[in-house]
Amino acid sequence: MGLWDVERIQAQVKRSLGRVSDALPRAWGLGQFTQADSCTINDRAIAERAIVAARCELIPPPPLISIVLPTLNEAQNLPQVLGTIPAGVDVVVVDGGSADCTAEVAKAWGARVIWSSPGRSHQLNCGAAAATGSILLFLHADTRLPEGFEQAIRQTLAQPGVVAGAFRLAINGPDRGLRWVEWGVNLRSRFLQMPYGDQGIFIKADIFHQLGGFPDLPMMEDFELVRRLRKVGRVAIAPAAVVTSDRRWRTLGILRTTLANQIMIAGYFLGIDPHKLARWYRDLGKR
Repeated sequence: MGLWDVERIQAQVKRSLGRVSDALPRAWGLGQFTQADSCTINDRAIAERAIVAARCELIPPPPLISIVLPTLNEAQNLPQVLGTIPAGVDVVVVDGGSADCTAEVAKAWGARVIWSSPGRSHQLNCGAAAATGSILLFLHADTRLPEGFEQAIRQTLAQPGVVAGAFRLAINGPDRGLRWVEWGVNLRSRFLQMPYGDQGIFIKADIFHQLGGFPDLPMMEDFELVRRLRKVGRVAIAPAAVVTSDRRWRTLGILRTTLANQIMIAGYFLGIDPHKLARWYRDLGKR
């Protein structure tokens, strides 16, 4: 292309832009062009695109959501969990030293993988430090997100006074007793603002960091974080439900698992060392 060609193209662009600038006020006010407009069809198309672009500039982009997912030997569950997350979402998998191919599976599904010492609270805090989003979603490795979870999170956090939230709980299992567990969990979450970690807790990142993240506890870290959040603002429950595995209830039994959870909470309130509670809980699972 010669110099003459460049100058000719530049002149055509200037003429088009001049006609667009004349037509923009009419287009903005009327929503369409009239026959009196001097723009050509191509000029009108350019002007309409300019109007749309100008309007879009006035609308801030939606806040980015980062998903933090702690793992330990979860290669079998990860495809089902990561398969519910659209491409392009920031997913940070924090592995605590898996002996299987958890890290390879996570990378194959497009997640970022980092490593930390084992322990859920430590892994969650490491993942939050590496996340880029202004909203953090803490997800268990056996919990699947609902369709449209991003919109549900943003709408929930946009409510006045809300600083954090979680989803309703559904348990992937046929036992009728699990329906009673779901009912109790969802009732507690909505009226007491006390969701647990398997419900997918989400929180504004700045508030999470202001609170110092998850407390360094061997268990009950989600319980304690939510207690602190309730002092800052409201913890809301999104209308959609996550689906979590029934493996915990299947291992111990529904009644035994429910009683064990309540005993752990009572022991925590009574001031029993969380490390001792964690040992009791692990020993219960071995019997």
